[in-house]
Amino acid sequence: MLKSLFPVALVLALLTSSIPTEKVSSASLPTAKKMVQNMSLDEKIGQMLMPDFRNWQTKDESTPTGLTKMNKEVSHLVEKYHLGGVILFAENVVDTKQTVKLTHEFQKASPNIPLLISIDQEGGIVTRLQKGTHFPGNMSIGASRSKKNAYDTGKIIGKELNALGINTNFSPVLDVNNNPNNPVIGVRSFSSDPALVTRLGLQTMKGLQKEKTISTLKHFPGHGDTAVDSHYGLPLVEHDLDRLKKVELYPFQQAINAGADMVMTAHVQFPAIDDTTYQSKKDGEDIMVPATLSKKVITHLLKEEMGFQGVVVTDALNMKAIADNFGQEEAVVMAIKAGVDIALMPAPVTSLKTERNLENVFNALKRAVLSNEIQMSQINQSVEKILQLKIKRGIISTKKPVSLEKKIKKATQLVGKKSHRKAEQKMAREGITLLKNNDKTLPFQPKKNDQIVLMAPYEDQTKAMSVTIESLIKQKKIKSVRIQPYAFADKTFSKETAKLIQDADYVITGSYVVQNDPAVNDGVIDDNVQDPKKWATAFPRAVMKEAKSQNKKMVIMSLRNPYDAANFEEADALLAVYGFKGYSNGQFNQPNIPAGLEVIFGAASPKGKLPVAIPSVTHPNQTLYPFGYGLNLKGKQIK
Repeated sequence: MLKSLFPVALVLALLTSSIPTEKVSSASLPTAKKMVQNMSLDEKIGQMLMPDFRNWQTKDESTPTGLTKMNKEVSHLVEKYHLGGVILFAENVVDTKQTVKLTHEFQKASPNIPLLISIDQEGGIVTRLQKGTHFPGNMSIGASRSKKNAYDTGKIIGKELNALGINTNFSPVLDVNNNPNNPVIGVRSFSSDPALVTRLGLQTMKGLQKEKTISTLKHFPGHGDTAVDSHYGLPLVEHDLDRLKKVELYPFQQAINAGADMVMTAHVQFPAIDDTTYQSKKDGEDIMVPATLSKKVITHLLKEEMGFQGVVVTDALNMKAIADNFGQEEAVVMAIKAGVDIALMPAPVTSLKTERNLENVFNALKRAVLSNEIQMSQINQSVEKILQLKIKRGIISTKKPVSLEKKIKKATQLVGKKSHRKAEQKMAREGITLLKNNDKTLPFQPKKNDQIVLMAPYEDQTKAMSVTIESLIKQKKIKSVRIQPYAFADKTFSKETAKLIQDADYVITGSYVVQNDPAVNDGVIDDNVQDPKKWATAFPRAVMKEAKSQNKKMVIMSLRNPYDAANFEEADALLAVYGFKGYSNGQFNQPNIPAGLEVIFGAASPKGKLPVAIPSVTHPNQTLYPFGYGLNLKGKQIK
């Protein structure tokens, strides 16, 4: 256990939430260096591990379920392995009161050194809090060009996480999304322009830090120019170092210069930096080492050349890019040898039966240190940085811990409160980007009892449209209308669908595409290709063509990555909203669709400009909508 460094009362005072109150002692904390000197090797290794307890199966249960409250088994593992942190997922954070209780109990399980309790709360399509403020997401903020929106996003997220007892956020995303086929970043990125990514990413970082929340730059050295999702494969970025410094590395360098807390690595290969090969455990083939496991990337580039002195954390080590090609224990040892300070999700642990996975990783690291494969001096440096960050952000503190009751009261008042929701709605409106409005198709001005058909891939999306229209009616911004929702995921266009359009006065269709890949033949999109996998493009195109043939007013909303806008050159009205989450359990899960509907009906004005360029799908070397393009309702370019 941790040797006594100061009075027992002060040790207990370390068990603190991220909500400080009055000081109980004028005594100063020992330095991180002094703390490390009094720690055992086991305690040091524990600080460098951050597993998840996303799901758990107790001895009395037949299957793992979301861990929403602490149990003796998990508490025992936290203490036994001296864990330095944990990561939470949506399964762990169901509501505000429950989340506060869970984080409180996690900290109680670590009585000597408080935990880093982390989460991916980026805003937009990657959010974990089920009752928090969701925000429109980075690309929407990029479309608004607003530094204030970026800062306020970080600040409000930081404030809500702080109130919940979550002290570390894996945000902001500093990936420059310059590959339209990127399947994993897309709207999680601010832009394809490194300067815009830098300008807005720094503001989000500063907003988080203002609320004493640890911010994490990700995914270093850059995951924006990949066409492979590292959750499922091993992406490769082949640019030379000069190009990487100008584009991918630029936002990271500027954020490091501005005082970044933490950097998360990418499971991506960068041969210009490190072309060392290893034999894959998956198929025996030689593969290049990904950045997460590369000393040239982590130590030489990030720490020495770019001057980062904070904490380096891996992306989740259970992702297939790592898990399929490197052994569980080997990957963790390789990451630490490369210069990483914290191994995130180093081993799957869902019950005491699978504790062995964590034990094996722990022991592998210990053996590597005892055999001098990893130098003790490196371990000491990593742990010192981790503890120093905990001190800097008030996680280790001499301040009196707040009672659970006070935490719950504050969090209940703060998380997802009305002013936060209003802020996210305003941001979403400012990001809506109008790309086409031929013949003044917009705004729609329906007469009483007009029929409006709402089409989108999923029911929660059509529900978001319906609820928004009902709200506009209630606010007397539009007349009372009839609504016909239709979810078309995995469906083909039919006579019944055509009848819905024929009976409609207005048609609103959402397009949701991750990687845009329509069937193109002889320079045109081929609508005759019978491929059920192409429904995401084929169905809304069929709706568009039917609506035009019936002379119906129709608009298409791009709900995710805006590159699918190129599929609808024939559309009269087209806009990008940069967010696809709909309405469920009595709440909007993202403000983007409602903001898009408000623009469609003239209750709000489009103000966004494209933060990326949209290439033509029929002429791939041509740009259809350039970076910075965006119209007002009169069809004029927004300046």
